[in-house]
Amino acid sequence: MIQIRERDLPVRELAELTRELVAFPNRRVTRIVVNDRADVAIACGADGVHLRDGSPAASRFKRPGFLVTASCHRVEDAGRCEGADYVVLAPIFTPLSKDDDRPPLGVSAIAEFIRRSPVPVLALGGITRENARACTDAGAAGIAGITYFAQ
Repeated sequence: MIQIRERDLPVRELAELTRELVAFPNRRVTRIVVNDRADVAIACGADGVHLRDGSPAASRFKRPGFLVTASCHRVEDAGRCEGADYVVLAPIFTPLSKDDDRPPLGVSAIAEFIRRSPVPVLALGGITRENARACTDAGAAGIAGITYFAQ
């Protein structure tokens, strides 16, 4: 899955980029989601939208065949993510690719989130080859990130 996370692009450029990625040859195996812009995702034929923390409830965007994912930075906010196809829970560890003043949630937050919500969880934030297994052992459906895949 590729998340188009270009918060500062003007809408026209974001739409052009989205259309280009959606039209990429052999894309059938890669899903494209647009960060926080359901309108652009729908208009450009992307597979879905990724909602930032603080966005409207995921259930507002659900429609057949349209993937809705959501970021969550507090276990207490699990209910807000109801209706999402999956949640990116972060930061599990101290992020390695950027400065982040939020305290790491720790691996135990994954299991606690799952107890509060049936939505599958992807672990994000400081994920490395050394700690990725701990996330899936705690119940994460998978991992997301920059550092892990850049290694």
